[in-house]
Order: sequence, then structure tokens, then C-alpha cells
Amino acid sequence: MWILLAGALTALQPARRLALLLLALATLLGFYQDVLAWPALLLFGGSAAVVALRIYDRAHHQRQIVTEALLLLIAIGLLLHLFPGFNNPLQRDHVQIGPRSVPFSFGFNFDKALIPFVLLAALPTLFRAPAALTRYRLPAALALIAAVPLLLYSAVLLGGLAVERHFPAWLGTFMLANLFFVSLAEEALFRGYLQQRLRQALGGLPALLISSLLFGLVHAPGGVLLVIFATLAGLIYGLAWHWSGRLWLATALHFALNLTHLLFFTYPALHH
Repeated sequence: MWILLAGALTALQPARRLALLLLALATLLGFYQDVLAWPALLLFGGSAAVVALRIYDRAHHQRQIVTEALLLLIAIGLLLHLFPGFNNPLQRDHVQIGPRSVPFSFGFNFDKALIPFVLLAALPTLFRAPAALTRYRLPAALALIAAVPLLLYSAVLLGGLAVERHFPAWLGTFMLANLFFVSLAEEALFRGYLQQRLRQALGGLPALLISSLLFGLVHAPGGVLLVIFATLAGLIYGLAWHWSGRLWLATALHFALNLTHLLFFTYPALHH
């Protein structure tokens, strides 16, 4: 089921009909395997109704605004796990990856995986938007790649992390979960949608700063240091999106930072 869902997300931009077919199959398996329960049908039905109204009433500007706002609210609710009917299975519960790391849990999130589907219906340019950078692309790419270990090492200097190498047996499961059901979902909301809409309204720099700050504030339950770290990470992902206009590039950078963090540093934080 999770491979089907990952395949649906991979196909969403280049082959939307295939993506919807794979999503339908994953959804049926989700109900069969008790990952989804009947209240999720209300979300699926309501979302489909909003999308249908948006498609068939394109000439009515005010209704387009209302339906886009509703889709955004649905996406935020999915991010925060506010909708009932999703029994997201844990893959590791309270596992400590290393002697100096804080125990953590992770799993597969069906609800967060729906965010790109919802937001693509709200904003057709979610995956591909106009790029702000037409020259010096290679130096920009190298700078963004270098920023990943630099940011992590700065967290070491601040006392939030320590160098600690890991290669857990469940690495493949973590990579699948983190790429498709964390990184892509979060980038679709914060970069593909929010930063894009803010750039259209306010310009590139305000959009970058505001979306990065909002991304940091979502991590507030982890403490002030995590908010700062996530905001700085958001600036890196935001620059990747702003310069390229490609959601998958920002997602790849997000995933690369999370994976580097897991492999070479205390994860998710240093145990004091």
C-alpha cells in the first residue's frame, strides 16, 4: 500500500491520471488493512466536492477564492493530523538510534501524503513555478548543497546536536517515510503553495522569510532551538524553490538534510 502511495506521489506531476489511479488503489488497501476508517470517507468526499466545484465553476472568481481557501485549510488539517479516520502505523516506537540521541518514533502518514494532491487542485503550478534564477545555477546549487552540513554542524556548535554515526537496519523504511510522507508533504505546503502565493502577493524575499518562519513555528513543540534550526532549514529549502521553481528540488534538499542528520548526527537531538 505504501509503495502504491509513494508511486502515486511520484506520478502526480507528470501523469496525474495514473497518480489518481494509484491513490485509489492505495486507499482501498488502506481500508482493507485498517489504516483508514470510515470517517476518512467524509474527508475524501468533502475534498472531492470542493475540487469538483472548483473545476466546474472556474468563471466565478469569488468561488475560486473560497474553494482554494477550503483546500488550504484541508491541507493544514492533514499536516496537523486533525482529521479522524487515519490510523497511521508506527514503524519504530521510542527507538534510540545511538547512545547520545534522544528516543524518537516515526511511521507512515497517509493523511500527510494527501497534501500534494489537495494543493495541486488549488494551485496547478504547485510542482513547477517560474524560476527566479536563470544564471549561475551551478554555483547556487553547490551553495545549497554545502549549506546542509553547515547548518547541521552549526547545531552542534549550539549544543543541540553532536556528531554520532548511525546505519540502522530500518534505514530503508525511514527513507521511504521521510521522503514521501514528510519532506514532500511539508514542501508542498510551505514552498510549493505558501511561498508561491506569498511571492505573487509580496515579492520573493518577504515570501521566503515568512514561509521559513511559519515552517519553523510548526516545530515549536520541540523547543526554541528546534524552531531556530527549522527556520534556517526552511530558508535553504525556500531558496531552492525560489531559484528553481521546482518542488521536487526543495523536497530533495529537505530529504537530504534529514538523512544526513540521521546518518551522521544525534537524531533527532542530543540527549543531555
